[in-house]
Amino acid sequence: MGKSSPLVLVVGEAPGAEEDAEGLPFVGAAGKYLDKWLGAIGLDRNTNTYITNVVKCRPPQNRDPLPEESACCLPFLVRQIDLLKPKAILTVGRISSQLLTGQALGIGQMRGRIYRYRDIPLFVTYHPSAVLRNQAEYRSPVWEDLKRLKEYLKDDLR
Repeated sequence: MGKSSPLVLVVGEAPGAEEDAEGLPFVGAAGKYLDKWLGAIGLDRNTNTYITNVVKCRPPQNRDPLPEESACCLPFLVRQIDLLKPKAILTVGRISSQLLTGQALGIGQMRGRIYRYRDIPLFVTYHPSAVLRNQAEYRSPVWEDLKRLKEYLKDDLR
């Protein structure tokens, strides 16, 4: 969902119940929080950002997508990236971050540096739902990650 020539492609893991019901990514509480994050650095899902998930269907009982599910959906995500040609990718959460960086580390170990996926700069941060559950631990690191992304995009956000 979002702009067809985005500055940023945000990649989450899979639809939740509200996203499944509406057929749109990040429309629940985590999505509203994500919108605030984006707005804080001059991004908006309606003007310069596209939001998607690795897995396109909701896993049963909202469990994490299985590796084979992510692998099955990866060609669709790759095609989205090729068509959208974002200036940067922001992965939110462990599933999308591990898949697109190729790292089998936790977010705390991955964040803080710029990766590349298909020659596109990729930034890693915590999932909005994790931050909603534990703001004391994750809010400040997410803000640092977003500032890093904003700095990278500074010439495009004018």
